[in-house]
Amino acid sequence: MDRQQVVLHMNPGMGDNSYANNSIIQNKVMRKAKPIVEESIVRLYTIIPIRCFKVADLGCSSGPNALQLVSNVIDIVDCSSSNLNLKPPVFQFFLNDLFGNDFNSIFKSLPQFLESLEENKGHKFDPCFINATPGTFYRRLFPNDSLHFVHSSFSLHWLSQAPKELVNKKNIHLTSTSPPAMHRAYREQFQKDFKVFLKLRSQEVVGGGGMVLTLFGRDKTCDIRTAWTIIGTILNDMVLEVHTQVYYINSFFLCIFLFC
Repeated sequence: MDRQQVVLHMNPGMGDNSYANNSIIQNKVMRKAKPIVEESIVRLYTIIPIRCFKVADLGCSSGPNALQLVSNVIDIVDCSSSNLNLKPPVFQFFLNDLFGNDFNSIFKSLPQFLESLEENKGHKFDPCFINATPGTFYRRLFPNDSLHFVHSSFSLHWLSQAPKELVNKKNIHLTSTSPPAMHRAYREQFQKDFKVFLKLRSQEVVGGGGMVLTLFGRDKTCDIRTAWTIIGTILNDMVLEVHTQVYYINSFFLCIFLFC
């Protein structure tokens, strides 16, 4: 197993520096994408007979955002069921992220979350099963034809690996000073990963199922200036102060690509 699958994760817990308390932007994106999620779910719910609605959230991370999709899907299906005079289905949600993800904080929040659902939905609320599915979404996660809907928000900019055997001196990510070969290598790695992702999901989603992906990108006309550029500058300052070796900086590349 790749070490990246084990060691990478967002800051766990509920402290000041945790992902749970520093993910407002991600939450806003999910809320903004909700009408698209609703359109997709309503479409498939009206053409596919569903007794147990199976949904996967890939790259769920932790904190309140991890259960935001669950809440949204239940609300959408509940409304559709009422409009179509149908009995709401049973729900099964699969929350996916890498092995180091803080799934424990999600589990601890489930009792309060489920209690809130029961209070809001009352007698109309059927069983809701929520499972963790750790692993990289660049490999198979589910059996064939086992999912009705797949969702992924702000996750697919993470690559399966950084381009190998390239030189990007004094930078840990793509910048305006990175050589063209570096830009090309990152773009090709993203294209390769994205094709793998789509192929795998096509095997796992039932015919007529749905998928909504929200990707982190950038304006092609804008200069590449991100927080990673600042972090790279700080690391280079550490080299000058002999806190680390230049070799580690020149050989380290972030597994992130912001497509345009």
